[in-house]
Amino acid sequence: MSATLDIDRIGYSSEVFEDFLKSRSEPDWIMDARRTAYAKYEELLGEELDPEEFKRVDLRIFNAAKFRPSEAASNADSIQTLLANETEYGGQIAHVDGHSGTATLADSIAEQGVLFGDLQTLLTENRETLEPYFLQQAVRPDADRFAAWHAAFWTSGTLLYVPKGVTVDLPLHSLIAHTNDGVADFGHTLIIVEDEARATLLEETTSADSDASGLHVGCVELIVGKHANLRYVQLQNWNQKTWHFAHQGGNVDSEGSLQWTVVGLGSKLSHIHQDVNLNGRAATAEVNGVTFASNRQKISYYTQQHHRQQGTHSDLLYKEVLRDDSRVIWRGMIKVDPAAQQTDGYQRSDALMLSRDARCDSIPGLEIEADDVRCTHGATTGRVDEEQIFYAQSRGISEKEAMHMIVEGFFQQVYDRIPIEVVRETLSRTVQGKLGIEATASV
Repeated sequence: MSATLDIDRIGYSSEVFEDFLKSRSEPDWIMDARRTAYAKYEELLGEELDPEEFKRVDLRIFNAAKFRPSEAASNADSIQTLLANETEYGGQIAHVDGHSGTATLADSIAEQGVLFGDLQTLLTENRETLEPYFLQQAVRPDADRFAAWHAAFWTSGTLLYVPKGVTVDLPLHSLIAHTNDGVADFGHTLIIVEDEARATLLEETTSADSDASGLHVGCVELIVGKHANLRYVQLQNWNQKTWHFAHQGGNVDSEGSLQWTVVGLGSKLSHIHQDVNLNGRAATAEVNGVTFASNRQKISYYTQQHHRQQGTHSDLLYKEVLRDDSRVIWRGMIKVDPAAQQTDGYQRSDALMLSRDARCDSIPGLEIEADDVRCTHGATTGRVDEEQIFYAQSRGISEKEAMHMIVEGFFQQVYDRIPIEVVRETLSRTVQGKLGIEATASV
């Protein structure tokens, strides 16, 4: 990076940071943590981004100065979503333009000691319980400049805490939305499922206005205890004028289980850094990815499955469909520590291109330091077979309908791994919208 660092273009200056702090009403310990994170952020701004992760992500036209946190809260009632009204939820919360609304939680769930709602409020009220998890375990502020940027400026956020032995049968829902032009949102999601507990959270992002530009620098932390189970779905559906960066991490303890589904539909440019850390013996993680890119969208994933203990199992399957001039990048790594004998790790990325100008770069990798393991990986990229389209048309099926059948069949392997019916149905409808078969919000 050059000596004449343009902080206003790639990030936020100290003046912007101080103005942001003045707008906050928080305990001293949170303010101190923000200042520490910003000092790290300034340090990392002067360093090159990891070339292995970012060399295929073009940030030259990104201008942070166009986006600022919003001072005024907006109403979420009129925002169209894909999941919010599709099933019964045990609790819901919405964050609009970086401000949290009032959370709802069923009495039967709250009576069991479950905490669900605005991150800042619950973090302040339950510091002793929650502070050891917040930006300390799954994601740390010094991970990269985006993690540090987020740690200094996090705005709203969803907190879910499930005590030991508690099962939350109904799914919970979290919405992150933009309504105004030029809004920068630093939403944070923290989920803690203690030993022998179970929960499901469905989270979605969306833009109320298809013409409003926006920035989201997010963070997701998933903490799964011993013999615990967490299902987490993030459905990213920003408009195509929104920049989306997120550092996401999941920690799974002994015999715990994490099912993590990532859906990429929107954004102008999106880059997700996703770490799955299997920290306890016999911990398991299943990671599912569904991406549909169109127009000139660029969607990038950098995933790592880190096996730290014996007998751990991970299974990652990403499916990407691309049309028009879009581009998808997936860089995956399975890392096995010396102590992680008898590891079983798998990763695969398959891409289907619907146009000649679309491009997908799939790069799987292995880094193995144990000698008694089973780790495999693979990637495929191909175009739609025109003979299949012709055959369908000869049977009276339109080109769009034939394309939908092919795309649905391509995604079906991932759909079959998602046990939540409302998610499968929503993805199917949204794919139709992407193909122009029917109108779907924010696609």
